[in-house]
Amino acid sequence: MPLWLSESDVRATLPMADLIEAMQTALAAFSAGRVIQPVRTVMEYGERRFFGLMPALDPDGPMLGAKLLTYLPDNTALGLASHQASIALFEPATGALLAITDGRYITEARTAAVSAVSVRHLARRDARVLAILGSGVQAHSHLEALPLVREFAEIRVWSPNAGRLRHFVEEHAALGGIHAAPTAEAAVRGADVIVLATAATTPVMESSWVSPGAHIAAVGACRFNHCEADPALVARSLLVCDSRAAAMKEAGDILLAIASGHLAADPIHAELGEVVAGTKSGRSGPEQVTFFKSLGLAIEDVVSAGLVYRRARQSGRGTEVPL
Repeated sequence: MPLWLSESDVRATLPMADLIEAMQTALAAFSAGRVIQPVRTVMEYGERRFFGLMPALDPDGPMLGAKLLTYLPDNTALGLASHQASIALFEPATGALLAITDGRYITEARTAAVSAVSVRHLARRDARVLAILGSGVQAHSHLEALPLVREFAEIRVWSPNAGRLRHFVEEHAALGGIHAAPTAEAAVRGADVIVLATAATTPVMESSWVSPGAHIAAVGACRFNHCEADPALVARSLLVCDSRAAAMKEAGDILLAIASGHLAADPIHAELGEVVAGTKSGRSGPEQVTFFKSLGLAIEDVVSAGLVYRRARQSGRGTEVPL
């Protein structure tokens, strides 16, 4: 019988360190062409209300699956997560349903794990100052993931929501070295690694704030007409994405920079999986600014959920549900 795997089941079977390694392998497989995955389908059904379908086949699993997700920014006022998701897993040979897993936490965690892969391969090895713009779930998950690949002596956080920013810093005070920045500029100036994890639709960071040698992981602004970064910053950076096809359809940070004349028509240096595999180069020197645009891949969700499913079967977690 299929397994029903709750968020608590997912959290118990998916430690961040293991997830980073799984995402690194999945990204390399995707860029090598071993994965079957179309660009996701997104349906807008109101002002900034989206429903998405993200299918993929992981031949190494082997696992077939799809994530169903919604993005409803007004949920936060109701005390609910803005992103809601479930992942359905199927046996590839027979099509039999294997599991339905929580997808909200998987989305949160795998996004940060992929950013950690980008930091591992694109940030300077001596990176010590982390800046996070945003104080939502992605800020929390990135604060868990990125220190697993770099040792940060200082962590600066900024958010337009002062109350949530204060709570965020208090919640993570035990980490040491973390503090609230009064402005986005104060957080960014001198930072070695910068995470853009906001709900902004227009730039929240200017190119002039960003020091030579910085690495940016941009995980918000997942629509063609939304952006978080100054186009001039994108233009001065070595530009890496998770999927070229998706980026050239959905990544407003890139598409708006092309439309404004800041970028050439084909500006992407590499997919992150190509950098991981060594088929494309990464950072060329200590002064180069690197920019990773993350949109999220269905294969990341399927690989994550597949790992949860296998471990749940081994440990007896989850609830069997007859159809």
